[in-house]
Amino acid sequence: MPFHLSDRGRGTTDSPANRFEAHSIESDDGAWEEIAAVDPDFSPKTTPTEILQDDSKSIITSNNSPDIGFTHSLNPYRGCEHGCSYCYARPYHEYLGYNAGIDFETKIVAKERAPELLEEKLSRLTWKPVPLACSGVTDCYQPIERKLEITRRCLEILSEVRNPVGIITKNALVTRDIDYLSELASFDASTVVLSVTSLDSDLAGKLEPRASRPAARLEAIRQLSEAGIAVGISMAPIIPGLNDHEIPDLMQAAADAGATFASGTVLRLPWTVKDVFSGWLDRFFPDRKELVLGRVRELRGGALNSSEFGSRMTGTGPLAEQIRQMIAVSRRRAGLTAPRSVLSTDSFRRPIPGQRELF
Repeated sequence: MPFHLSDRGRGTTDSPANRFEAHSIESDDGAWEEIAAVDPDFSPKTTPTEILQDDSKSIITSNNSPDIGFTHSLNPYRGCEHGCSYCYARPYHEYLGYNAGIDFETKIVAKERAPELLEEKLSRLTWKPVPLACSGVTDCYQPIERKLEITRRCLEILSEVRNPVGIITKNALVTRDIDYLSELASFDASTVVLSVTSLDSDLAGKLEPRASRPAARLEAIRQLSEAGIAVGISMAPIIPGLNDHEIPDLMQAAADAGATFASGTVLRLPWTVKDVFSGWLDRFFPDRKELVLGRVRELRGGALNSSEFGSRMTGTGPLAEQIRQMIAVSRRRAGLTAPRSVLSTDSFRRPIPGQRELF
């Protein structure tokens, strides 16, 4: 078997060129293999995770995209250590001067002042309470959250002021914050979506090397449901030729765990993501590479990506319709027919800056 650093818990070891930079560094995988072939004890240093400070002056972002189910979001981190090779957020790292490959999952930019910025924003008279999505880009419960607790501290503030929030994550760590989420749920102000791509632990380990395994995510759904928190599942992405056959079983498993709603999104490969994902297929599923990419092109009008509003999340053509129908039938059979909770802002109470420090 070829020697790859990606076998050591990374989604990729590639360093694709940053499209905004004139120069880039290329890694020669063949050199690693040559050394390993003559030295069985050779073990190159893996790239460590770096936590970098984000000095943003604001924490809430807004969008008006017709394809996104929320208008405002809260993202405590840039980059994500989960290492999902298909992650559509990878190209955002290029705006920071990094690459969308190994940098995206090893250079994590943490917004440690997020709770203070959030409280300041919510205290303004100009703030009109709206549901916040956390996270809309990279996972708010990635591994470093266990130590930094940025997401937890933001939830503490949101629960105090009763501003509604919707969580989406691949990490069972979300159950740590059941206290705040259940408090918000008592005011119809919280919902959680667990993103699950496969019930196959081996496949999930390749797709999302540092995310919770499927069984742990299903257990998280059970715990959240038992705590009275509206919880659902997102099968994202659906990768034709790789995990699309799992849609019925995955929907049923989610329903059995206590989920009440479900959705699915087909694979998107914008910008450098297509190169990272293609390299991932070379490493783990070379025999299926052309099948998978061929079906992605079938969904995207012959290209590997389309940014057209209205279809970028679903694709177009007969295969897209087939996947849509499979999702609909699977949801109905599993009983995942409840609409997503409509989060309420009725109980919002504006914070007084500095008041929390008195207690």
